[in-house]
Amino acid sequence: MIIIMHDNAKKSEIAAVEERLAKFGFQTHPIYGEKKTVIGAIGDKRQIRMSEILLMSGVENIVPIMRPYKLASKELKKEKSVIDVGHGVTIGGNKLAVLAGPCAVEGREHFLRMARIVKAEGANILRGGAFKPRTSPYAFGGLEGEGLKIMREAGDELDMPICTEVMDTRDVELVASYADIIQIGARNMQNFKLLREVGKTNKPIFLKRGLASTIDEWLMAAEYIMSEGNDNVILCERGIRTYETSTRNTFDVSAIPVTQELTHLPIIADPSHATGNYKYVAPVAKAGIAAGADGIMVEVHDCPECAESDGPQSLKPEKFADLMADLKKIAAAIGKEI
Repeated sequence: MIIIMHDNAKKSEIAAVEERLAKFGFQTHPIYGEKKTVIGAIGDKRQIRMSEILLMSGVENIVPIMRPYKLASKELKKEKSVIDVGHGVTIGGNKLAVLAGPCAVEGREHFLRMARIVKAEGANILRGGAFKPRTSPYAFGGLEGEGLKIMREAGDELDMPICTEVMDTRDVELVASYADIIQIGARNMQNFKLLREVGKTNKPIFLKRGLASTIDEWLMAAEYIMSEGNDNVILCERGIRTYETSTRNTFDVSAIPVTQELTHLPIIADPSHATGNYKYVAPVAKAGIAAGADGIMVEVHDCPECAESDGPQSLKPEKFADLMADLKKIAAAIGKEI
């Protein structure tokens, strides 16, 4: 439920309401707006009389949250969340986020070179895999700790936040010590122990949609993270598995406006994993931005044919430059910028 406080509610009155709710086992999440403060309360409503809260000083009204995902719901927070990911970069505002880099960190010199290239073309967040979940156990699995050090070096040199994936609860502390944004991959979207563990960190979490997950399941996964106290969740639509085989996955462009109607969390489009083919990355990226996405995640590699991971879906630097030029025009047309 949502407790709406009066415009002139005092901090002591807000604290008193939170304290009363906590006594009955509710988790409280105050949201301070420009005019009003609202308190999201998650718990068993049968344990408390609503009239008791409604009569407290400073309380204006109580509204139930109907969605199963409470903290992620727009019912709790009408204004869109803007996530600060460090180095002066935010996701969810008027400036679109562009996360770019090679699929995997293959070595220090190569990653630094690619990082400088994508930065020069306008990317504002570096992506790369230090831990790589692969379908085959014989495929390149990433440089792990060494890869994290390389990414951190590149991020510090270029003053850019870095985003990389964690696959195991045992590695959360390590990844969090290097990354600005922790990614939960599609295969782990419903790894609930991992979701809870990253929810205990203070780092923004980049949550990819599962291979065959509904939007409600995706938002419930976000709820797992947020229920641990971390509200800084960024959603990523990366395509879902359907009967169609002409692309790696099917990019669900309709998920972008649908999700934005349901949640205050920002959403990023990932055309690289959605299509699996560099030929389709640019048009799908442009479609995602036109549909209202808060940015894109794109894989860029200067020699895709020799890439350790996902070469076929990686853009060469010149193709990435062309895409960025086109995205600037689309962004301007919808009142945003890159």
